[in-house]
Amino acid sequence: MRLKLAPLALALTSLVLPLASADAHSIWFEQRAYQLVIVYGIGADDLETVKRLPMMQDIKAYDADYQPIAAKARAFGPAVVVDTDAQASVATAVMPYGVWSRVGDGEFEKKTLEQMPDATVSTKNMKYAVSIQGTLAKPMPALPDQTLQIVPVGPIPATLGTAMTYKVLFEGHPQAGVRVINDLVTDPDATEVQTGADGTVTLPVRNQGLNVVRAVYEGPTDNPRLYKQIEHNATLSFALSHKPE
Repeated sequence: MRLKLAPLALALTSLVLPLASADAHSIWFEQRAYQLVIVYGIGADDLETVKRLPMMQDIKAYDADYQPIAAKARAFGPAVVVDTDAQASVATAVMPYGVWSRVGDGEFEKKTLEQMPDATVSTKNMKYAVSIQGTLAKPMPALPDQTLQIVPVGPIPATLGTAMTYKVLFEGHPQAGVRVINDLVTDPDATEVQTGADGTVTLPVRNQGLNVVRAVYEGPTDNPRLYKQIEHNATLSFALSHKPE
């Protein structure tokens, strides 16, 4: 089945049914009280990100030319704040979330195939996040450590409802069949759509404010003795400005 987008949209996108996921939660960046923070959750659920700070890796920031600048995450009350030595244009993070398995329709447990040999689903979970701070002066390249990455094609629109094309990269190359939702925070139960043969999907920008696009791709296992696949979960966050007060 095909979903026809608004007239400004640049492509047709396949609808896909949601698949069983060991963990639907993601990580993303947003601004809070003029601080750049990392959030772990889904929808309105902001779930103990500080508790998961030790799991986070490769927290990095880049200037407008995609040159690295120093970045470090720290706990600040209930939030994980990212401090940078200069104004960042892009920030990134990775969070490995372990191996989760289940038998049939049972509950997922944090076990490998060695621990649960009868598992019908066994998945290693990897979470990635990229944040755009303001506008991009140059097209975004494939960034280090982001095995699955959502890249904007063209400039960030100024107003919600404008069609925006995203390209999803797996290991630096366009990937077909990646499941995408338009906004993890404000519409987490939206029907997923699927990237085309060129790795792209076009969707209307949802919010005149924070937008968090999510992509999920089940990639091949790199250790079949322990798990059957790797679930790569990536977000791209950016914010549109409101009218002057």
